[in-house]
Amino acid sequence: MSALLEVEGLSKSYPVMERRLFRARQRTEIRAVDGVSFSIAAGQTLGLVGESGCGKTTTARAILNLVQPTEGMVRFEGDDIVPIFRQGDRARILAIRRSLQYVFQDPWLSLNPRWTIGETLREPLRVHRPEAPRTWTARVDELLRMVGLEPHHAWRYPHEFSGGQRQRVGIARALAVEPKLLILDEPVSSLDVSVRAQILNLLAELQDRLRLAYLYISHDLSSVRFISTHVAVMYLGKLVEIGEVDEIFSRPRHHYTRALMSAIPVPRPGAAQTRIALQGEVPSALRRPSGCPFHPRCVAALPVCAEIEPMLPPAEAGHRTACHNPA
Repeated sequence: MSALLEVEGLSKSYPVMERRLFRARQRTEIRAVDGVSFSIAAGQTLGLVGESGCGKTTTARAILNLVQPTEGMVRFEGDDIVPIFRQGDRARILAIRRSLQYVFQDPWLSLNPRWTIGETLREPLRVHRPEAPRTWTARVDELLRMVGLEPHHAWRYPHEFSGGQRQRVGIARALAVEPKLLILDEPVSSLDVSVRAQILNLLAELQDRLRLAYLYISHDLSSVRFISTHVAVMYLGKLVEIGEVDEIFSRPRHHYTRALMSAIPVPRPGAAQTRIALQGEVPSALRRPSGCPFHPRCVAALPVCAEIEPMLPPAEAGHRTACHNPA
């Protein structure tokens, strides 16, 4: 199956400035994302997981050029889109934006409180479909029904909706221009548990109906297992393991992945559960450990782990692990 989105060696660094009296100079840099590579095919979902601050959201924003990548390649339908954004070709950028859409974590902050829901859903149509304003009202009604709302909701404001309903509006807005891939950044983390299930079911239904591809970012491993076909595990800006969802959850090979999986609650009272407790804290991105970034916290670290950084095998390997001593 050919890839819809291919990311190769994607990196994003931020300078750390040192100020001295009347001037400032760069002292060092923070490498928030470091050489990330993966691919997503049409109709597939890649779940991107890891602790807070590991670089998941920065990866997503770099793909869409919401932050400009420092290095790497992002190919969409075979074309490298990073140079297109750098050249500022408006027509081609709009075409990319139509195909790649973003659903934000907090639906309250991502919706304009001064706009009705109808105005919110008409805005992407105004930008991307200005030639057919007479069709906008019908399209807004269609979008609302698509996400489980009613056409009369178009006259309401965001504060008149629950959190789950606001997230449905955010999804409808992303679908307005008929994208091929959605980046879902913690789309259910701010919702109640029962509402999370409804939104996840909606996303799965929309994917089947529209053959969408998803990049699903979350630290909620249960939702990742439900919706994903593949999973990539991120630690300190790097991918440490990637593979099909059943392989990752049933036979994790990286010791960081094993610790994450051991923290998933078992929904059976009295069931035995072996929790792997990681020692210490995540290292500072300013002072990265030598070798494998996880070796100071790893129970299976070898002397080579402190000296040589392990690399992910090529994509042909299937279930891939960046580890000198995998489980």
